[in-house]
Amino acid sequence: MSAAPGRFARHLLETPPVRTPPAAAPGDLDRALAAPSLESLPVLLSAEALPRLEELAQRAREVTLQRFGRAVRLFAPLYVSNACLSSCTYCGFSKGLDVARRTLTVDEVVAEARTLVGRGFRHLLLVSGEHRVEVSADYLVACVEALRPLVPSISVETQTWSDDTYARLVAAGLEGVVHYQETYDRARYAETHLAGWKRDYDRRLASTERAAEAGVRRLGIGALLGLSGDWRADVVAVARHAVWLQRAYWRTEVTVSLPRIKPSASGFQPLVAVSDAEYVQALAALRLAAPEAGIVLSTREPAALRDGLVRIAVTTMSAGSSTEPGGYLTPGTAQEQFSISDERSPAEVAAMLEAAGYDPVWKDAFPLVDVAARLP
Repeated sequence: MSAAPGRFARHLLETPPVRTPPAAAPGDLDRALAAPSLESLPVLLSAEALPRLEELAQRAREVTLQRFGRAVRLFAPLYVSNACLSSCTYCGFSKGLDVARRTLTVDEVVAEARTLVGRGFRHLLLVSGEHRVEVSADYLVACVEALRPLVPSISVETQTWSDDTYARLVAAGLEGVVHYQETYDRARYAETHLAGWKRDYDRRLASTERAAEAGVRRLGIGALLGLSGDWRADVVAVARHAVWLQRAYWRTEVTVSLPRIKPSASGFQPLVAVSDAEYVQALAALRLAAPEAGIVLSTREPAALRDGLVRIAVTTMSAGSSTEPGGYLTPGTAQEQFSISDERSPAEVAAMLEAAGYDPVWKDAFPLVDVAARLP
């Protein structure tokens, strides 16, 4: 049985859709750049806006510096398992693929984390496939409890959970939950999510609401560009989702991400190729439509492009990443989720930020869970 639509899904049904216009007139672009908003986002994403990319990027840079300053948070993904019971056509962890599987023990998770802490990280994102037995709620709680004395900021990117499980994770020390919808196009979502828990579109879409209501203080959402034939529509949907979450759960921090499809063991080919210029356009326009949202950039993207995007819109980025379980201490023992493009070390990425006049942030002054505990 599918889950009932969450509040955001009902909000979408009750509000007119925001569509990318077939063509944007110069006057529309002038107005959108002068006074950007969620409503004008489709104009900023239009093909006609691409020749004015430099102007769009400069406008996004101004907003980013105004809202976030020159601080860029650094984090590392820590893959704890690639076991999966969901069948997703684009994913290297998909059930049925003949790949090397591995689930780390809690002690192995701690050992990987110690390695990352030694490289400077204080923000870790625990990532896994969707396997409710090998990666159970009890297992995740045990991982968070074991890491809490070592890592000030812990987030998870796993399957969706119930309110009770999110509350248990928060009590153990969890700060953040990341759930990418992958695509907001319901028909395309059904085509690419063939079986398993993740096939339920509405449950997936409502997952951040359940996490926020359980006390999670950082929410991450995003879409996988290239999964749907209309990448612009997914960017608009991500922006609408982010703004809605910020209004509905104003005490939370909301981040967004627009990763592009990368090669994986599934052999999936994107429906459309998003060029580097279009990718810059997407992130710059997203910054203007959702100025309060953090924008996350992974090592999927090449170093030169990442260096440019951090000067335009990005506020959080990973560095020195591995996308396989055990990949920091025993690489090559399990299938990676996707290949990375920026292979620089964390120190090299931090040095790049400093040379560009930015402050690499390894650790916030106080973990959000501690701050919340101090509030009256």
